[in-house]
Amino acid sequence: MAETVTIVVNDREYQVAAGANLVDAARSIGDLIPVFCYHPKMDPVGMCRMCLVEMGSIQRDRGSGEVMLDEDGKPQVRWFPTLQTACTTNVYEGLVIRTDTQEVDLARENVLEFLLTSHPLDCPICDKGGECPLQNLTMEHGPGKTRMVFGDKLNLDKHVPLGELVFLDEERCIQCARCVRFQDEIVGDDVLAFHERGRSLQIITNSEPGFDSYFSGNTTDICPVGALTTADFRFGARPWELTDVASIDPWDAAGSNISLSTRLDRDADGRAIVKRVLPRQNEYVNEIWISDKARFGHHFSRSADRLAWPTTGESRATWAEALEDAAGRLREAGEDLAIIAGSGLSNEDLYALQQLAQGLGSSRLGAWPPTHGGADLIAQVGVGQGSNLGALGSGDVVLVIAADLEEEVPLWRLRIKQAGDRGALLLVANSRGTRLDDFAGRQLRYPTGDAAHFLANLQKEDEEIHGRLRDANNLVIVAGAEGLDLAGSRALMQAAARILVETGHVGRPNNGLLSPLPGPNGMGLHYLGFTPENTIGIMAEPPKTLLVAQADLLADDPSAPAWLVEVDNIIELALFQDSLGDRAQVVLPIQSFAERDGSFTSGERRVQRLYRAQGPVGEALPAWQVVARIAEVLGQGRAKASAAAMMLEMSQQVPAFEGCGYRELAWTEKQDPPVGEDLWYGGTALLNRGGLGVQIPAEADRSRVKVAAPALPSRQKVDKGHLLIVPVTRLYNRERAFRATDIVWPRVPAPFALLNPDDAQRLGVDADDTIEIEVADGPAVQVLARHDDSVPAGSLALPRHLTTTAMPLTLSTGRVSKVTVAADARVSET
Repeated sequence: MAETVTIVVNDREYQVAAGANLVDAARSIGDLIPVFCYHPKMDPVGMCRMCLVEMGSIQRDRGSGEVMLDEDGKPQVRWFPTLQTACTTNVYEGLVIRTDTQEVDLARENVLEFLLTSHPLDCPICDKGGECPLQNLTMEHGPGKTRMVFGDKLNLDKHVPLGELVFLDEERCIQCARCVRFQDEIVGDDVLAFHERGRSLQIITNSEPGFDSYFSGNTTDICPVGALTTADFRFGARPWELTDVASIDPWDAAGSNISLSTRLDRDADGRAIVKRVLPRQNEYVNEIWISDKARFGHHFSRSADRLAWPTTGESRATWAEALEDAAGRLREAGEDLAIIAGSGLSNEDLYALQQLAQGLGSSRLGAWPPTHGGADLIAQVGVGQGSNLGALGSGDVVLVIAADLEEEVPLWRLRIKQAGDRGALLLVANSRGTRLDDFAGRQLRYPTGDAAHFLANLQKEDEEIHGRLRDANNLVIVAGAEGLDLAGSRALMQAAARILVETGHVGRPNNGLLSPLPGPNGMGLHYLGFTPENTIGIMAEPPKTLLVAQADLLADDPSAPAWLVEVDNIIELALFQDSLGDRAQVVLPIQSFAERDGSFTSGERRVQRLYRAQGPVGEALPAWQVVARIAEVLGQGRAKASAAAMMLEMSQQVPAFEGCGYRELAWTEKQDPPVGEDLWYGGTALLNRGGLGVQIPAEADRSRVKVAAPALPSRQKVDKGHLLIVPVTRLYNRERAFRATDIVWPRVPAPFALLNPDDAQRLGVDADDTIEIEVADGPAVQVLARHDDSVPAGSLALPRHLTTTAMPLTLSTGRVSKVTVAADARVSET
């Protein structure tokens, strides 16, 4: 049981958690001390002075330790001579405070009067109006009228771009420093600062480009006033007009809980559309933070380029015609069918596809993209049930290897960085430098492509590091696939799993294996039988008929054209008309994450619900429904009526999803700190009413497990004059879905590659020269050269999806040559 202490609040005794912040402790007993600068996720600074209280301590005899009593037999209290800030005080035995005296009331009134001297009083048109702590606290504690002479009002800039995504209204800012502190303390991107003094004090950005952070939008959430607004929501709607719908970040493996704020909109012919995205509090997953890609990357759901109706051949068709055509081709193919499914599909979609294939006698189910192996090992020794990266701290170790979490799963980067702040040892191993190096306790390097060999031989090669892993209180290993092919990725996962098992760090919370699997449902693909190894087999032996669901094969894989020509029939389920659709015989439009019910399984094996927030685009249907209706035409049984019915059957038929019905996924519990319950702490992170999800147990949670020794692949051979080409990830890129978020375009760089300076000198390539990269299985691509001495000699790091030309999926070799000097470089960014 947690230790408690006795404090006295307004002459009444209470038991509260020992060492708790006084603001939080008072809130827990129903006394709401007003705050602006204080936030339970950040260190207290006592800047705004709104939390002033009368404070004292019960006196004890220094000799006996007994409580000293006054003449009335009551404990003597030694009071501070002046009011004290509650937010900078941790409770202790004998603490006494008063929050309801005339002096305290006057202090609060004075603080608010000063804040409002130049603050615009235009709440009805402010983006924060209706969900503004300043508005609420002014009504409760503020003066009834101002003594300020209107001519003395300070007029400041109203529309200051801190970057492309966040704007500052300098008149509304109350200098609480929450945004500055968030970027420094929580994120580690110290890109905001105060400038000037006194009433002229303002927030500025000190980075180039401005506000250079993947988490900038969170500052608009924690801002207690309307000073910070986002580019895509600024003056777009009033908060009281919005309906908030629970959903899940559709971009990566973190499974961040989000809320889609929707409104009937005239620009959408009176239909409900998503106006903004906010974090939804889930302390197990994303706390109250989301990445900017999760916040701003929803615009593809209503893109004008979305598929709106089915097509057969080159003609628009009715659903009945398209389903009959697709069913006929599948019936003719029979067992000679393969399905490739993207990781953006829901669990319900994948189950429908699995059942369709089984009904036709096929087991060729491929996962896209085929880059990350070892999902079965996450199912075996993944982080234990009840794990929370937010609980890692002193005595714990996190090893991140062959991954760039800043670009792949930024929320994991944020939480792992915070674990390091709490005292955990962060080890970062890669062949090149990444952003996470800035927070690492130790950086480890290995030759390009050697991640699996490095980890498998760690005990032999570096006993000290292996000992730190072995002796850790808790150990989490995050193993990626950067610089590896599929076999190398699986070998790395095996090596990581073996260390975890041998050191006893499996089968309990906050211990186990993670991997930045692409997309939001990489583990769902695994549990429903879709594997990257099957995809490689499909590519090697193409089927008669190929069904592709939400996977952009031609944009992702330069070798795809060569093997797709051997496929007789292509049936595509897609969000957009793409180059694969131009080859397909049947193209069927499906709904985005915002238009349908469903669920994703995160990289931590947490199954979480997403709810329908807006109407469909055109005639698009949920993918599971499209597949189920095809199956019905084929005589495989009547299509289910809803996604809930699909999940109910899954929970009965697929062992991993036992206990994952929609009712179970919707369970919630009180979150601590209670940031989402109301606006008291300020900010707009929302209370989680949509469900915290259910974490699928790992095998190690239920029984002892064994992991085979890694099957180490042979090292890649490099011909003379060639370099190792290492595909890497950029969070902001030109993938088809992300292109619709045009406000982020300025942050998407021109196509580039990172070269070691020695290789650049040998090739005669200066920084910003244009180089051409030729690989065996695809077209040559021209990009700008950047020098990076953290890239090993003989290697080139090539970000994918910065051009419309497909880049290699995994580690390969290629020839690099200079095209022009920097002054004449011309690189397409389309």
